[in-house]
Amino acid sequence: HMESLRNIVGPQVMKLRNAKGWSQQQMAAACQVAGWDVSRGVIARIEGGVRWVSDFDLIQLAAVLQTPVGSLFPEEYRHWFSAIA
Repeated sequence: HMESLRNIVGPQVMKLRNAKGWSQQQMAAACQVAGWDVSRGVIARIEGGVRWVSDFDLIQLAAVLQTPVGSLFPEEYRHWFSAIA
């Protein structure tokens, strides 16, 4: 359940990573190239919802995945982003 989750973006991060054909290790490497020093374990914890994700993290994830920040959120939250854009 949501109360035990530390983020709500993990499932979408996993989906977007898989869509690129990247392993968690490849995603971590892409983050490192972009200047964000994270390990495969950090990616796994984000995707599993067990790692808290900051606003800075969201921007990094979106940049590495080449997607709008709003697309990292579950569908029911995305209308908040389209209203801003």
